[in-house]
Amino acid sequence: MRGVMVATDLDRTVIYTRTAFGHPNPRTVCVEHYDGQPLSYMTAGAAQRLSALAETAAVVPVTTRTIAQFQRVRLPGQPFPYAITSNGGTILRNGLPDRRWRSALEARVRAECAGLVEVRAQLRARVDESFALKLREADDLFCYLVVDQDRLPANFLADLDAWCRPRGWSASQQGRKIYAMPLPVCKSRAVLEVRRRLVDSGDLHPDAVLAAAGDGALDAEMLRVADIAIRPRHGELEQRNWTHPGVAVTRSTGIHAAEEILDYFLTVRAGQRQPASS
Repeated sequence: MRGVMVATDLDRTVIYTRTAFGHPNPRTVCVEHYDGQPLSYMTAGAAQRLSALAETAAVVPVTTRTIAQFQRVRLPGQPFPYAITSNGGTILRNGLPDRRWRSALEARVRAECAGLVEVRAQLRARVDESFALKLREADDLFCYLVVDQDRLPANFLADLDAWCRPRGWSASQQGRKIYAMPLPVCKSRAVLEVRRRLVDSGDLHPDAVLAAAGDGALDAEMLRVADIAIRPRHGELEQRNWTHPGVAVTRSTGIHAAEEILDYFLTVRAGQRQPASS
C-alpha cells in the first residue's frame, strides 16, 4: 500500500521538446518519437528520478494529449497502472480507456455545455491564415488551434474565452496551442477519481498524500485540489504570476525544472512536506 500519489503533467513539466529546453546542450534521454524522429526529452537526471519515484509512489501521468499522442511517450518507470489523457476526458487503466468514466463525462458535457460543432465553427470564424496554422479536434471532446505566436492578435485569447464562458467552455493557451475546452473536462476530477479507485483497491493508503505538478492554466485546478503541488518557473501559470497556498515554484526554468519537480516528489515520498521554494 503506497503512501503518496503523484499526478504530473507531461509537456513542459517533466518532458520537453528542444524548443522548450531553455538551456544549451543538456544531457538528455529521448522519451518520444514522432514519424520516426526524436521529439520529446527528459534530462538524464530527471529520467533517473522518475524511475526511482515509480518504485514506491503511485505515479499517474496527466496530460491534455489525446490517447494516441500519449501512447507515443515512453516514460521511465513505466508501465503505470493509471494514466489520464484528453485533459481528464479519458482515464486509462492498464492502457485501456474506461468507458463508464467517458460516458458519464459526455452526459455532463451535453447537459451543461454548448456542442463541439458550435465551438469549432466559432473558432473557424475567428481565425485566418495569417496566424492560425491548424485547427484540430481532440478525442471528440475539445478543439485547439496551433498558432504563430508572433502574429497572434493581442486580444484573441481573452475575446475567445469571453465567448466560451457563458457556453460552459473556457479558452487557454499552452505554447503554440490555444485550447477551447468544456469546463467539465478537467484534470482534477479525473485525478480525484483515480485516487478513489486506488484507495478502494488497497493500492493507496486512505491518508496518502496527493502531490501534483503542472505548468499551464489547464493544470491549475489539479494543483489546487492536491495536498501539495509544484509548478515550474515558466509556462502559462508563470506568465500569469499564478500562486496558490501549498504550491511551490521551481528555481530553474526550462528542462532542468523537471529535476526540481521530481526531487520535490521524492522528498514528499520520504515523508518530508517542505516545498522546494515558494
